Formats: sequence, structure tokens, C-alpha cells
Amino acid sequence: MTHSEKRIFLIRTLLAEQPQYREIEIPEDEGGQKRLLRSLMNVRPPRPADDHFLQIQDEYLQEEVKEKGVTDSADLPASRLDSRLVLWRGDITTLKIDAIVNAANSALLGCFVPCHSCVDNIIHSVSGIQLRLACDRIMKEQGHEEPTGTAKITPGYNLPARFVLHTVGPIVSGRLTDTHCRQLSDCYRSCLELAAGSGLKSIAFCCISTGEFHFPQEKAARIAVRTVTDFLQTDTRIEKVVFNVYKQEDYDIYRQILG
Repeated sequence: MTHSEKRIFLIRTLLAEQPQYREIEIPEDEGGQKRLLRSLMNVRPPRPADDHFLQIQDEYLQEEVKEKGVTDSADLPASRLDSRLVLWRGDITTLKIDAIVNAANSALLGCFVPCHSCVDNIIHSVSGIQLRLACDRIMKEQGHEEPTGTAKITPGYNLPARFVLHTVGPIVSGRLTDTHCRQLSDCYRSCLELAAGSGLKSIAFCCISTGEFHFPQEKAARIAVRTVTDFLQTDTRIEKVVFNVYKQEDYDIYRQILG
């Protein structure tokens, strides 16, 4: 199959899975097809898929990642504050590293809103449907929603990162409180402890809770840097921590903090 043929195959298979979507017409243009495929993956419930589908999906998604380009975390320049810290502005789903951090919700199953711009949606879209299945197994075994400030680990599947660390940040719906700040710090510490305990050497953090969860950006960045540096002072198992940002505003904040 060509790359476009794989995309059409995946779309047709996903449309056939769910009767309510079977009458949807496949767009003729590439952009429309990609949006439809991502939307169908986003809304798909966590249920098994056959090996042939997964093989085609994996080939397609890995080709997509390759086309976007992969950034090796080993090539990123270190911060002057600490040689183990890195500030990088880019797409976290293109980063080759031991683990990336996903800012998840308490259901831990990814974002079901088609083509939503949150990092949770983007990571699941690039990783493939196996990521939601892995999270579903964790949640069924756990038997309750994921608490704020804790972390879980899954494979990265089709991501350049080997693993994904899922953590639920605090939701700030009004005044920022000490509890919010403690919970955010717990997110960073839990991810670091889980990564180190899993034998990982490098980890990339997104800006946890600063998007849909409305945590103030500068305060969040200072908590992130302080928590990470405190951890690294007493634990040498983690050799590199990347602070990944997407917005220029966040980049400027972290650059000021990290020197």
C-alpha cells in the first residue's frame, strides 16, 4: 500500500466499526482525510483491533512522524542553571527521548474531542489506538479515577519516545490555592520518581495544567523548575530533563528562570 492507501484503509475500517459513522463520505483532499482519520481515532472507544489494522496503522503513523521530523533529545543544548536541564520549544510528539509526560484527565483515556488541540489529544493521536487500550487496562485494574498529582506509565507505541508518563494536574477554576501548587509539584515529582524507578534516564515535561486546566503560566513554570531541581539534587538516576513548551510566552518564562 502507498501512504495514502493506508490512510484510506484506516478510515474505512474505523467508519465500518461504528454504524453511526458509516454514511460519512471520505474527503478527496489529503488534509480532510487526515482530519477525519484523527477524529475517528479520537472518538474510538477502548476496544481491541485486529492485527492487520494495527500493522497498517503503525506503518502509517511512523511514516507521519518521520515526515514531520524527529528531534533527538541528546542533541539539545543544556541550561546554564544545570547541565541536566534543557529548554526546548517544539512538538513533544516528535521528540526522541526515554519518556514524555502527558497532561491527562482523571479518566486517563485520552481526549475524545475530535482534533482537540490539547496535548493529551495530540499524544494519543500520534501514538495510536494502543495507547488508549493500555490506559484502559490500567484504569480497569485500578478501579477508580486517577488522583491528581500521581503518575502512570505506558509504552509510547508509535511515538519517538519509548514511554509516556500520564499525570493529572490540578484544575484552577478560581483563585489559585496552596493546594493547587502542591498538587502541581506532586505531578512533577511523581513523574520523576516513576521514570527513575522504571530505569529511564531522560524525561520531557509538557506545561502541565497551564492549558485547559488554567494554572497561571509563570507560577507553574517556577513550581516545575523548583521541583525538578530539588529532585535532581538528591537523585542521580535521571540524567536529562527537558522542559518542553509550545507557546513563545512559555518559552520566554522558562528562559528567564533557567538563565
